[in-house]
Amino acid sequence: MENKEIIFGTRAVMEAIHAHREIEKVYVQSGLNNDLIKELINLAKANGVPYSFIPQQKLNRLSSKNHQGVICMLSAVQYASLENIIDKTYSDGKEPFLLILDRVTDVRNFGAIARTAECAGINAIVLADKGNAPITGDAMKTSAGALSHLPVCRVSDMKKTLRFLKDNGITIIACTEKAEKVIYELDLNIPLALVLGSEEDGISPPLLKDADYLAKIPMSGNISSLNVSVAAGICAYEAIRQRGYK
Repeated sequence: MENKEIIFGTRAVMEAIHAHREIEKVYVQSGLNNDLIKELINLAKANGVPYSFIPQQKLNRLSSKNHQGVICMLSAVQYASLENIIDKTYSDGKEPFLLILDRVTDVRNFGAIARTAECAGINAIVLADKGNAPITGDAMKTSAGALSHLPVCRVSDMKKTLRFLKDNGITIIACTEKAEKVIYELDLNIPLALVLGSEEDGISPPLLKDADYLAKIPMSGNISSLNVSVAAGICAYEAIRQRGYK
């Protein structure tokens, strides 16, 4: 990890939060519970900054500096408001087209998906504030600069977010091998949010349950699944095909 992507030390991280730096996540050494750490955690909570407690060995792998048990990973992007994205899309006379990523943890996969999404004209990528790949310089590089143009929206409660999208007339389609219908059988020429899941176990059950429809990519070979970035490209461009290339 490059030094410019992290801040270490409790007070330095608190200053970054006070300064409203775009923060990916704060990591705190497990077992630390002094007054300053408590103040940091309360500050992170108050400002909606994701944090987690991890073992000292993992912290040491993030930085060899004297981190004092606290490391802050900065984001390479400025997060956007999902509500503003939807409002602007509708006001421009267009139908929203969103991509929701559920626990996609590989930075290169995320970057490749972002590159495809930007090329496909997707309005924004939506992801939870926990469990996804950090948006660092590596993600920016893999996206070939797409993340400089493509809005990314980070949400704290995906269930509420899906409900918000539905209330705004957006249909949720989960792309999963557990579906009966293939993606080509569904109408994608609508206000749409495609959901793609993790490299390990796909979309989490709560998101599958809350989706309006499930859709799969037809598979004829011996391997039963595709890389998530490839699957994202197939599904996104089927939507583009149905909408008509412009």
